[in-house]
Amino acid sequence: MFIKEIKEIMKSRMLLISVIAVMMIPLLYSGVFLWAFWDPYGHLDRLPVAVVNSDAGADFEGEQLDLGDELEKELRENRNFDFHFVTLEEAQDGLEQQEYYMVIEIPKNFSENATTLMDEKPEKLELTYIPNESYNFVSSQIGQSAMKEIRASLQKSVTKTYAETMFDNIKKMGDGYVEAGDGAGKLDEGALKMTDGTNKLKKNLETLANSSVTFSSGIEKASEGSKDVAMGADQLSNGFVQLSEGQSQLIDGGKQLQTGTEKLTSGVAELETGLNKVNGRMTELKEGTSSVKTGVDQLREKLPVLSEGTGMIAASAANLTTGMTQFEEELKNQISAAQTEQMEQLQPILAQVMTGEQMAAMEESMKANQEKMNASIEAGFDELQTGSGQLASGANEINQSVSRALTENMDQLSNSLGDIQDGQMQLQSGIGELAAGAGRINTGAAQLQIGEQDLVTGLNTMAEKLNEAKKGSDTLAKGAKDLSDGLTELAGGSHEWADGADKLANGSVELVSGSIELEKGTKELQDELIKAAEEAGDVQTDDKTYDMMAEPVTVDKKAFHDVPNYGTGMAPYMLSLGLFVGAIMLTIIFSLKEPLMQPKSARSWFAGKLGVFVLVGVVQAMAATIFLLIGLDLHVQSVPRFFLMAVIVSVSFMTLIQMLATILGNPGRFIAVLILISQLTASGGTFPLELIPNALQHINRLLPMAYSIDAFRAVISSGDYAFMWQNAAVLIGFALFNMTLTAIYFRGQFKRQYGRFETV
Repeated sequence: MFIKEIKEIMKSRMLLISVIAVMMIPLLYSGVFLWAFWDPYGHLDRLPVAVVNSDAGADFEGEQLDLGDELEKELRENRNFDFHFVTLEEAQDGLEQQEYYMVIEIPKNFSENATTLMDEKPEKLELTYIPNESYNFVSSQIGQSAMKEIRASLQKSVTKTYAETMFDNIKKMGDGYVEAGDGAGKLDEGALKMTDGTNKLKKNLETLANSSVTFSSGIEKASEGSKDVAMGADQLSNGFVQLSEGQSQLIDGGKQLQTGTEKLTSGVAELETGLNKVNGRMTELKEGTSSVKTGVDQLREKLPVLSEGTGMIAASAANLTTGMTQFEEELKNQISAAQTEQMEQLQPILAQVMTGEQMAAMEESMKANQEKMNASIEAGFDELQTGSGQLASGANEINQSVSRALTENMDQLSNSLGDIQDGQMQLQSGIGELAAGAGRINTGAAQLQIGEQDLVTGLNTMAEKLNEAKKGSDTLAKGAKDLSDGLTELAGGSHEWADGADKLANGSVELVSGSIELEKGTKELQDELIKAAEEAGDVQTDDKTYDMMAEPVTVDKKAFHDVPNYGTGMAPYMLSLGLFVGAIMLTIIFSLKEPLMQPKSARSWFAGKLGVFVLVGVVQAMAATIFLLIGLDLHVQSVPRFFLMAVIVSVSFMTLIQMLATILGNPGRFIAVLILISQLTASGGTFPLELIPNALQHINRLLPMAYSIDAFRAVISSGDYAFMWQNAAVLIGFALFNMTLTAIYFRGQFKRQYGRFETV
């Protein structure tokens, strides 16, 4: 029956093509899938990834730290992905346009955070990883694994930088230990001096405790004295108030003195003007006398007229003498009154700013000037009066001569006129001296006015200083009061201080003991610092040391049964899946029950159908394994065992599908599909069995693909042939069980259709 089944397939071209196509299904299913995903991780350089470097860098221990640039340089050199170095905006647009599978962003503070290791709150270095999971989830998982590698690389780089800085600081610390050792030596010397000092301090503290009582008594006396100082400061402040008021009066008197001086200056100017007028009249008088002398000769001819003229001259001379006497008295009185008035105005003012001796000297000086001025005036007027008297006497003589015998005395008259002219000259000279004296008075008055202005200015300045002195006295009064209060408190605290001094003296004993201990400790500190400096100096570092600190643990991968790529790892799963699908597909094109002719027995009927399934299964297994070995260059531990295992798996699957589809028909095919679905998830071909749900873990051992996958893994990767044969035995058991059920089914069918029962 098997030969006839084969011949029938060969006769029908359509059936033959269908059977050949079914034979190729495992090859297409497993081969194409494994070819497509044979080594996807080997082509990661085709996966577009955007990198955004926003790192601004930072200063670390005086050196510029640019971790972002270093990472970018490393990514450019290490083309694990198809990196695109773009801006943040371009990266976002690329994600939206599905140009990039993920974005790696190096933030602005990336390097800065690396410098915060020793800060109170150090900041971690953070890389922003933005996968486009909706675009492709597997790529995001790949990217996540890559990010772990990048993070490890960064950690190594940062830790290496930290290590370099740390060892540099250790060397500096060694130098510091040397300096500290020197300092400890000086500290030891200081401790010795301190011990001596504490002994002296102990003695002094005892003296201090004894003298504290005396100090307390002195503080109380000082407190009483400070109260007297405060009272005196208040009186001083009040005195400054009175002095300020007197100063105001002094300024007013100075202004009055200026007014009197202005009047004196004006009077002297008028005097000088009057004297100039008198002097001018004297010239006229001299000219008149000359005219008189000239006219003497005419007197002889005109005696009556001369007699009248001489009478008039005598009267005029008498009037002139009287007028000059009155003018002299008035001038003296005006000058004396002006000086007296000025002295009366100045005396109370000057008494406040000048001493008694200065006042007496000033009065004597002014009296002397007044007497000198009066003498000058009297001398001038005496000369005028003398001349005027001579003029009057001469006029009388002329008049007498005219009355007796003018002719006889004409020579005497001429001489008298000469004397008159001489007296007039003397009078004019006296008037000139008087005018000069008035000028000196005017000059002195001007100087006095300037002095008075300086006096007023000084008085104003004095008023300002008095105000400042008053403010100072107020401050002094307040400070004296505060001093008094403070001394009162100090007097109270001095008693406590005396008690504290006693305690301090007692504590100095412990201080002496402690200073001795300090001396011992500083010596030990010096010795230990010297040892530490020597040990720190022995530290030798290089790049190997820094690498050791940065990456103290390296992973040495020693694979137990190495799997070189993704395709090799997935081959057991995909090959088993392809063989199972191929078995299902055969039930669609091949008649499972209908014989080509009436079978001779149930055995031959069963053998014919089983033979086709086994043949197709073997061809499927051979085709798929050859493609994997040659087409995809799959490396296995044993090629013969690999072929054998593929045949066993394929036949086992064929017998299962034949049994289900033959006995149950289409429901059997549906059950086969359900088994296929269960094996996709529960066979352990992708994720480890422990990672799938518990409910699926319990059905794992009931699924034939669970054993086929383990067997293929043993022959492809591990070389554990005992484990392979163990799983192969289970599959053979599955096949025998399935064939038995199918044979029993054909036996029953043979009896029903052909009316007899035959033992299979």
